[in-house]
Amino acid sequence: MSGLRASGLKTKKQGEFEPHWQGTLADYVTAIAWSLDGKMAASSAAGEVVLYQAGAFQETSLQQGDGRSVDCLAWSQDGRWLAAGGQSGQVKLWRMQSERPELIAIVGNPSAWVDHMAWSPTQDLLAFSLGKYVQVWDAALGDVATTLAFDTSSALDLTWHPDGKRLSVGGYQGVKIWTADDWDDDPYLLMIPSASVAIAWSPDGRYIASGNLDRTITVLEWENPHPWVMRGFPGKVRQLAWSDVPTKVGASLLASASAEGLVVWEKQADEALGWEGRVLAGHEGIVQSMHFQPDTLLLASAAADGWVCLWHKAQRLAQVLNGASNGFACLAWHPKGKQLAAGGQNGELLVWSKLGRGQGFGQR
Repeated sequence: MSGLRASGLKTKKQGEFEPHWQGTLADYVTAIAWSLDGKMAASSAAGEVVLYQAGAFQETSLQQGDGRSVDCLAWSQDGRWLAAGGQSGQVKLWRMQSERPELIAIVGNPSAWVDHMAWSPTQDLLAFSLGKYVQVWDAALGDVATTLAFDTSSALDLTWHPDGKRLSVGGYQGVKIWTADDWDDDPYLLMIPSASVAIAWSPDGRYIASGNLDRTITVLEWENPHPWVMRGFPGKVRQLAWSDVPTKVGASLLASASAEGLVVWEKQADEALGWEGRVLAGHEGIVQSMHFQPDTLLLASAAADGWVCLWHKAQRLAQVLNGASNGFACLAWHPKGKQLAAGGQNGELLVWSKLGRGQGFGQR
């Protein structure tokens, strides 16, 4: 891990974000997802799936808790479909309507635990994990488009290329990348000596990053056979997040989380230098989730220490948000970046709003 340097811990007591709304689920909040039009969905370890209407946060229960965890939520790119999956092995799909969401399909396999899913950014295709397999559901046709075998292990993460033409799946010994135009074609393999547990494409589709079990990160520039490898993390690299604002050299910032540590990587103009890492020191518990605010370099991180940290330009700790006494589990930005939602390990749901000029805080 070359060129690491630490950023300061100074923080403001008051910042740009103030409490806006609070709710509660019955258990650990496992996932939060926003639609493009501002609807928010949340799920819990008790098995609940709840929808909150844009603006007013009016609550609609889509699924009552049955004791089986719902572990992932995903909205289609146009907001017409919401998918949820978890311990039951089922994936449920709701179609959004003006009156009430309609449950239109239940797919999956009761012998598998669905813990990863993602919609294509360009088509109504939903990919989800089923043990050593990944299934792709075509919502427009209402049928399975393909079933892909990872073979060497369970699928440990999955994501789509920004153009929607490639599906990437991480697991033991690397990342397999299938082409949506021909699912039967052999996948491209990015070899990893251990296992890939977190994968993410840069917004421009130029780079794919893999967080690995052997405490490394692999970054591959597409069509370049020689990846960069960053080493020396305190544990497996559990989380990755790209900014959608390119730096001066044209590449986005890449944030990584391992245990309680955060490192932000910036591509250097000199190819020999590769990526320089900047340590963000502040969390005292395992970082559970992190994301860049849309169209900015503001990085939000949520951890088991009960803090949501906001990092100005992914460099300086600008604000600390709290409200989950037993620690945070997940977070998600509103698509326009005006609100930030986080879920707690005791079922807390919190939303903070950004102060606008001439506006007050704390509206509910």
